[in-house]
Amino acid sequence: MDVLHLDLPLIWAVLIAVAIMLYVLLDGMDLGIGMLTAVASTEDERNMMTATIEPVWDGNETWLVLGGGGLFAAFPLAYSILMPAFYLPVIFMLAALIFRGVAFEFRHKAVRRPTRLFWNGAFYGGSFAAALSQGIILGSFIQGVAVEGRAFAGGPLDWLTPFSLMVGFGVVAGYVLLGACWLVLKTEAGLQAKARRWAILALVAVAIGFAAISLATLSVDPRVTERWGFSMTHLEPGKLLPLGLIPLSGLILTGWLARDLVSGAGKTPDWRPYLLAAGIFLSGYLGLAVSLFPWLVPFAFTIHETAARDNALGFMLVGAVIMLPVILAYTAYVYSVFWGKVKPGDGYHSA
Repeated sequence: MDVLHLDLPLIWAVLIAVAIMLYVLLDGMDLGIGMLTAVASTEDERNMMTATIEPVWDGNETWLVLGGGGLFAAFPLAYSILMPAFYLPVIFMLAALIFRGVAFEFRHKAVRRPTRLFWNGAFYGGSFAAALSQGIILGSFIQGVAVEGRAFAGGPLDWLTPFSLMVGFGVVAGYVLLGACWLVLKTEAGLQAKARRWAILALVAVAIGFAAISLATLSVDPRVTERWGFSMTHLEPGKLLPLGLIPLSGLILTGWLARDLVSGAGKTPDWRPYLLAAGIFLSGYLGLAVSLFPWLVPFAFTIHETAARDNALGFMLVGAVIMLPVILAYTAYVYSVFWGKVKPGDGYHSA
């Protein structure tokens, strides 16, 4: 089949959306663990926590590069509008990720207590700043940016709103939940018991945050409520009931995860909390996609209006079809090789 007969903008939108979702689930998990190191009781406990992500944390960021690079290459108009709108939070995010990466290595070499405290603080502080910045960018994207013609027309602080801050802290809570559930999977005994308690607290914050954000998103633009089939004056069950399965699934997964976390070790599989947390994120992600589709610059330009030419999209798709399975296979291989519980003394810094 001739690739030019395919809906290439839609295919690329799906590829970028999948890359971003994989980034959230994988790097969100290790950002969450980075934030949780702030409440670890001892340095040995903190080292155990970082040992659970040492083999995979830098590879997880591949998906962020793919998402950002894909947006630049496949949707240049959207990139040229959105990047100026989010310059400051993007810079904060990148600086935090860089500082966090440096701290990840240096904290193990710090001998003196003040130096060790500094690098530990840089690690969990950078993790928090990166997560908060990503949430603020998401919130600003949802509420839309000022556009005149084909260019961003707003100010440098338009991204700083109560809604974007609410989404930012919601993402922080979600990443903490992913990190705590990963620790439930990878650790045992006392640290695992702590991880379950952290996960319960994070789950409460996520449930409250996701509910508030979902309701606030409905007020962003009338087209969002129209998509879901209701407003203050009418109700369309034909639209609302099928789409209502998305938030309903998130609610069911939240209850299931709460039950597993409260049950304690040995009563439920240790791998299930992380999958349930990922499912909660996925339900929220699908709900957001339903609310905003087909807008890529809400609510000014659609996916097809911002896409590159089909010949460019088709050429890049050939490379993506070759490379994506390779990246996925490598990611799966790394996680399978380092599967299992982390023991005291594990980690490449412990040698």
